Amino acid sequence: MKFAIALLAGPQDPAARSALKFAEAVLAGGHQISRLFFYRDAVHLASTLGVQPQDECDLAQRWRAFIENNQLDAVVCIAAALRRGVLNEAEADRWERPVANTGEPWALSGLGQWVDALQTADRAVTFGT
Repeated sequence: MKFAIALLAGPQDPAARSALKFAEAVLAGGHQISRLFFYRDAVHLASTLGVQPQDECDLAQRWRAFIENNQLDAVVCIAAALRRGVLNEAEADRWERPVANTGEPWALSGLGQWVDALQTADRAVTFGT
């Protein structure tokens, strides 16, 4: 079964951890993830600039490792990312910002990528509000 997973919750929201555990279980169960779509505050998970206290889980790093290790398609909503200061090199240059704070394995793109994922997935699951 193919799953499309949308995450709307930021790194501090328990839904972000639940989404990761669900995604891990999907793959462990022999299923596929057609696309991960990060929207609203979930775009903060794509930022490389967040620092967690040493005694706390670095959820952004866990998501990054999960995506890289499983070679998943992870799309960050470009409109939500720009509003929250999450930029790749191209957008940092375009908007004349001094630094980019995201890159591989994340791709900045529009909501059309989520619609496309819905067309190819057997199930769609959303975490967060």
